[in-house]
Amino acid sequence: MTDTVPEYRAPHYQAAEIFDAVDRESALDVMARLVEHRRHGTTDMMPEQRREPIAKYLDEGLWHREIAEIFHRIPLPVATSAELPNIGDFKAMRVVGREIVLVRGKDGRLNAMLNVCRHRSMKLVPEGCGSARRFTCPYHSWTYDTDGTLTGVPGEDTFGPVDRDESSLVGLACEERAGIIFVCLTAGLEMDIDGWLGDALPLLEQLGLDRTHHFSTRELAGPNWKVTVDGYLEGYHFSSLHPNTVALTNYTNMAAFDAFGPHMRNVFALKEIDRFLEMPREQWQPADALGLVYWIFPGMAIAGGWRERAVVSLMLPGDTWAESMTRQTVLLRKAPQTPEEILEAERTADWFYAAFRDEDYTAQTEVMNGLSSLADKDMLIGRNEPGVQHVHETIDRLLRGESVHSPRT
Repeated sequence: MTDTVPEYRAPHYQAAEIFDAVDRESALDVMARLVEHRRHGTTDMMPEQRREPIAKYLDEGLWHREIAEIFHRIPLPVATSAELPNIGDFKAMRVVGREIVLVRGKDGRLNAMLNVCRHRSMKLVPEGCGSARRFTCPYHSWTYDTDGTLTGVPGEDTFGPVDRDESSLVGLACEERAGIIFVCLTAGLEMDIDGWLGDALPLLEQLGLDRTHHFSTRELAGPNWKVTVDGYLEGYHFSSLHPNTVALTNYTNMAAFDAFGPHMRNVFALKEIDRFLEMPREQWQPADALGLVYWIFPGMAIAGGWRERAVVSLMLPGDTWAESMTRQTVLLRKAPQTPEEILEAERTADWFYAAFRDEDYTAQTEVMNGLSSLADKDMLIGRNEPGVQHVHETIDRLLRGESVHSPRT
């Protein structure tokens, strides 16, 4: 991995074959909005600015409410299906204070369980990915099947009888949709994943992430989750924070925004859009001109979904209110076959990771350091930052117990 953002080479935004399955007229409609914005120097906007009390970023009690009432109860995106393609593949990870393990069972379905042995609460599987037919606790060798069933207790004649049903791993509701794995972190709660994704689901399915190849996943520590999430959802900062990276290919402060319940789509205008301004609509190529980013609440950004390489960033709170953790995954439409293809994929992974680390997350850490100096003030969120406004409104509505799929009142 490089220590700084690698020398930038303007990428060739090659449309993937999957774009053939995209609703072309819908994509052209989005492009038409951005063409008009480019012609007039405008962007999608909210009706008014939003004032967000800085105290809501600093309040640890509120943070605990957000964890308990939002992150531990909703269908939470935690990984991509491409990371566990085969029977027996597993991924163990710490997610918002919970140790979990995902494993593809013998029937091909994903199981999600608390990654905690039922004997002494030992972490069962070390964090990371692998393949296994069973899991054995490193402490006392209690053994579990990939569906969580307790199958072995050494020395049970001296330990005493163990109820297999009562002592199997604690299961969590788990579903896959559109190549994304969702888990509810509270045992016993069920998920209506189709209802939760709503109108966003068919758009996500068009991305074809369930047919991609997993190339890499890297972790990146960051500050408070709301400080971090704000940076993902607007292009107002491109020219000032990313003058030698993102701003070389993206216009600043120029985007089309659409909300789908708690989720959203931000489509940024690439500078390539200029070559289409005088072309008829039927000759437009949206995959060449648009920077498509889907946001699955509360913290998954999918960038490049119409192209040969997609980057999925999963940003979730850490173990304290001041921490977040991002897992950045690079997905390819096909496994790289040549040294040149491998090198290009590595450059993509290195560049995105370093740009986030050295530009976005460095800035957000400074934001975090500055918040306490303005603890009695408000954060002013602009009309030109609809995504940032939308995520904060969604948090408020969930904490009030309101539906996030109904229109705002």
